[in-house]
This record gives sequence, structure tokens and C-alpha cells, in this order.
Amino acid sequence: MSRNFRIALAQINPVVGDIDGNTSKILDYLERAKDVHADLVAFPELSITGYPPEDLLFKTSFIEANQIAMECIMEASIGIAVVVGYVERDVDLFNAAALGYSGNYIDTYRKMFLPNYGVFDEERYFKKGSSCPVYKINGTAVGINICEDIWYPVGPTSNQRNSGAELIVNINASPFYAGKREDRESMISERASNHQLHVAYVNTVGGQDELVFDGATVVFDCNGHIVARGKSFEEDLIVTDLDMEMVPVLDRTKLFFDEKAALEIGSPRKVFVSDFNTRMKRGPLKSQDIAENTEIQDIYGALVLGTRDYVRKSGFFKSVIGLSGGIDSALTAVIAVDALGADNVVGVGMPSRYSSDGSVTDAKDLSENLGIEFWEIPIEPAHESFTYMLEEYFKGTVPNVAEENVQARIRGNVMMTIANKFGWIVLTTGNKSEMAMGYATLYGDMAGGFAVIKDVPKTLVYELALWRNQFQSRVPLIPQSTLVKPPSAELRPDQMDQDSLPPYDELDPIVKAYVEEDWSYQDLIDEGYSPASVKQVISFVDRNEYKRRQSPPGVKITPRAFGKDRRLPIVNKYSQF
Repeated sequence: MSRNFRIALAQINPVVGDIDGNTSKILDYLERAKDVHADLVAFPELSITGYPPEDLLFKTSFIEANQIAMECIMEASIGIAVVVGYVERDVDLFNAAALGYSGNYIDTYRKMFLPNYGVFDEERYFKKGSSCPVYKINGTAVGINICEDIWYPVGPTSNQRNSGAELIVNINASPFYAGKREDRESMISERASNHQLHVAYVNTVGGQDELVFDGATVVFDCNGHIVARGKSFEEDLIVTDLDMEMVPVLDRTKLFFDEKAALEIGSPRKVFVSDFNTRMKRGPLKSQDIAENTEIQDIYGALVLGTRDYVRKSGFFKSVIGLSGGIDSALTAVIAVDALGADNVVGVGMPSRYSSDGSVTDAKDLSENLGIEFWEIPIEPAHESFTYMLEEYFKGTVPNVAEENVQARIRGNVMMTIANKFGWIVLTTGNKSEMAMGYATLYGDMAGGFAVIKDVPKTLVYELALWRNQFQSRVPLIPQSTLVKPPSAELRPDQMDQDSLPPYDELDPIVKAYVEEDWSYQDLIDEGYSPASVKQVISFVDRNEYKRRQSPPGVKITPRAFGKDRRLPIVNKYSQF
């Protein structure tokens, strides 16, 4: 009889801090895994608490509630093994995976490699584990580890394989950015083939503040070939049968690293759970297609899910967006409708004396195409009042951006007042290029609760808009005139973005290199970029940190987003010039 191991991977969307709600969801998926006669069901990293719980981990009551929930899940493991992420307290705190079987708690694995870069702060909260257990479950040797542990070529996986592991179950909360899924799968394939064992990688899904977790759970066989992949950006239960006869017998003369290295990573340990059940009868699983997404689909999916979860998990039901007739507000509105539904999005046009007729018409046409409510609130009365109030004090001065930005601040005031009145959330519309350059108004167009496209460069804004229009709609949603008009803030006569900024197709690559890849001024010059443009970009990025620090959170879709991903002092005197 072939020795198959049926594994279920529960790709769920937990809510940080909602221990009762998360536990209820885990128990529901646990029962679904039982219904398909899985040998083991695995849940994501810290699935009981949600990820990242951040300073909630300093609350004793939070840790105790998470422990009680873990014990409840262990008791529900009748007829199945379950792996669930939780916080273990043993003097110190550990990012841990509990293993239960047949209604009993069996053991805990403690995460060994704690990420402390980018958006991660795990060394602030957790101590590292020191043991690499291998569990015999239904006759299969299973190594459990957590997220970062599997990214190291020599790590817990190597130690567990040396101890006879045939299958690695790696539980994750791995945030999305464009291109990461390909890198992740390449790494997992390499671990599987190099160690000659199966790897099941379960990832959480959902939005949490600036982060989006894409799911895309995967299983690779011992030859490094993909066996199954979960859906992207939605919950899923991935079930597959693994042929354990494929896994070669461990050649003790070719261990994966020496004994000293093994002990530095963590001591090996074997735990018996259950023998292979030769009498188990279960039918074959239905074949499943392995879905493939393009990068633009992934980015758009992240923006939709990140917006939906931020709004819903924060307790809002309806959003309001300022519609200028421009491309940024148009894309934001389309994403909001896809995330929340047309009934939960209100567009507000706020024309000024400088607004073109086309901008007003485009905003109305977009609203009609999307089926959302549209309010038109001209700001000229307020603009006149501000001009009159300040006239005496500005007498004899040359008008500058202060007068221009009055209009943006009036609009911000209008938007926040509407949101305050009805209990809605303002979705702001600024893109990454503008945020980088400070081409935005504090307490004006930056005022709001969530910045949907904050991490989307302007050139990518156009790509996403075109993709959504051409490939995801029966008819174009964003008016053609919006797509082709030159970008403008319309705060003075005949104003264009390129009056103040380099062209976006020149600006965006410089911003990417400087912000995301830490290129220096000289690196950029050597690459052939214009010295004047490079100097302008670096100067503007550096001096506008104070603005970005006061902006609302937004969906992270690049390897390094403004916010917790990139932390520079607001006050500093470093200069490359």
C-alpha cells in the first residue's frame, strides 16, 4: 500500500487582536480539513493573534487569551493533527507553532530566525528557539518551522532533514510586494530539491495596516516541482496528497552540514505522534488547477484587498473620495468600488476657479460609469473668504504656493467634515511619486484615513488604470480623456505637474533607485540620469520626510514603502552634495 500523506493548508484572513474571531475561523477550517480526511491541517504564523500583533504582546491579558485559544484548538483536533501559530510564554515570549493530535496538545516549535529588518521587529518581542523537532505523524516524519526559518539555506530545515524529516510544514505571515511570490517560490523549490523532501508552505492572507498578505500558499514535492498553489488575495483551503515513497532514504554519509553547525542552529529532537494507518480508506482528491497571476494582477489584487480590510477591520462601512477628474483619484475610486462595492463609495467634486470644464465632466462621467453617488461642492465661496481674511496680512507679498495650497486645504476640510458627519472614511488619492517629492499639501489632499495608492508610482498608476479598463471591464470605467490629459493639480492657471517635477518616466526610476535600493547621487549619475533631475529628487525626498510622517497609512506594494518600511530621522543634516 502506497504511503500517502494528505495535508490541508488553511490560508485564512485573521484580524489582529480578534482572538475569539480568529479562533472561531480556525475551528471552522479545522472541521473542513476533517471532512476531507486530512492527516494534518496547518494554519499560518501567529494565526490566533493575527500578524503582526506589535505592542499588544506587552499585554499579559492578550498573551493569556491567546494561550487559552490554543488549548481550545488542541482539544478540537479529534482524528487529525493540527499546527497553529500562537505566542508561547515561558518566562520569555516565543513566536511558536503548537502541534495537537487527537484532542491533545503534543508539543511546540519555537521560531529560530527572527526577522528584524524592513517591516519586521520580531527581536523587540521574541526570543529565538533552540530545538528542531521532527514529529512522526501517521508514519510520516514531519518537521515544523516558521516563516523566516526556511529562507536560510542552512537552517532548521537542514537539521530536520538530517533527523529524517520527509515533509516540512512551514507556517507564514509573509507580506506582499510586487515580484515577491516568484522569489518565494523559487526559494521553496530550491529547499525542497536540495534537501530531497516535500515542503508545504502556508501563508496568511489579508490586509493589516500598511501590509497585505497575498496567501498563494504552495506545496512542492521533493524534486522541487510545484504540486499545489492556493488562491491569491482570498481565503482558501489547499488539500493535496503527498507520496512519501518519493522521498529518498536519507544518506547518512551526505548530511546537509556538519554537527557543529547543526548544534548552532538548534538541537535535533524526535517526537512520536502516530503510526501509519494501513486501514484508512479515503477517495482520491479532485484535480486542481495551479493558478497563475500576472504581476499587474497581483498588484491590483493587493490594493483591493488592502483597502477592503483596512476599511472593514477598522469598523467603517462607507468611504468618500475627492474626485478631481485626474488619473489618481479615478484609479482610487475604481479600487474602492472593487473593494467595498459601489453603494459604499461616494465621490465628491470640489471645483475651483482654476478647474477646467473637462475635469468636472470627467469626475461626473467616472462616477456614472462606476455607479457611485456623486456630490458637487464648489469651493469658490470658501476660497474668496480665505483670500479676504488673509488679504491684510499678505499685502505687498508675491503670491506663491501658500495661496495655491489654500484650495487644497479647503478641500481637505470639506472631505473630513463629510466623513465626520456620517461616520465614513476618507480615502486619499496621492501616489508614491508625489509622496516622494512632497508634491502634496499637508492638511489638504493628504488629509484622510487611508492612502490607497500611496506606494504606487505615477507611471504604474497609468499601467493599472489601463489594465483595469482594458482587461477587467466590459466597458472602460475610467474616461479616455482622464487617461490622456497631462497631470495637473489645477491650483493656478495652466498649471502642469511637469512645471515643478521632472517627467514621471524620468522621475520614477530615480525615486525607485534612491528610495528602494539606496543608490547614491554618484550611482545615479554613473547610470546616466540627468544631474539636475537627480539632485532635485534627492533634495525633495530628503526634505519632505516630515510630510510623509504625517500622512495616512497606505497599501505596501513595493519592496520598500514610505512608512514603517523606511525609517529616516526627520531632523538630520546629512547631505550628498
